Amino acid sequence: MVEHRMGRVDDAVVLRHGIVSVSDKRDLADFIGQILEASPHLSLLSTGGTFRALKEALSDSERVTEISEYTGQPETHGGLVKTLDWRIYLGILGEAHNDHHIADRERTDAKLFDLIVVNLYPFREAIASSESDLEQARGNIDIGGPTMIRAAAKNFPRVAVVCDPADYPHVIDEVRAGDGALSLSTRFELARKAFAHVAEYDAAIDAYLRELNPSVAAATYLNAEEE
Repeated sequence: MVEHRMGRVDDAVVLRHGIVSVSDKRDLADFIGQILEASPHLSLLSTGGTFRALKEALSDSERVTEISEYTGQPETHGGLVKTLDWRIYLGILGEAHNDHHIADRERTDAKLFDLIVVNLYPFREAIASSESDLEQARGNIDIGGPTMIRAAAKNFPRVAVVCDPADYPHVIDEVRAGDGALSLSTRFELARKAFAHVAEYDAAIDAYLRELNPSVAAATYLNAEEE
């Protein structure tokens, strides 16, 4: 693999395009309302229930667009596939000052995403229920969320990823103080938390699956087929 080292990196990155897709909607409408007010250039893409919640709650909701309008594809597989789109990842992983990346975005009309607000399917809550079973647990294993979080955290030299509602006040305060921008040190801090968040999520899935007998787990599905 050819080593790639990022060239120019900006300390303050003005938020212009973002993606919002969360399961935990605590304080979300207030956060998004305030960050839109503090970031006059920011527009957002959103998914499913998050999009509907924001459209209902925000007075400035025309700055929030359903992600399918951008990707050109409706949500598929009953909502399982919403954000796994190559133009999304061109925009998250892209560098602002890399000529090759710029050419790829121009060729594909891809946006450069500066802000990713994502948290994950409630796997721990699903397995904590006394009525939970393997199929319910499996259905609550998030794919698109961890992928976006990891991509954004990897590209912290340019992208801010927010996966914990506890970080909303700090992000808003800095965006207000920075005329719509977030600093590199904050992007790094958020990325560090994001990687820890995904690692803990994967560890919970691993711990749950390790407790199951493979033959019993397989029989759950094979017996269901026979019925």
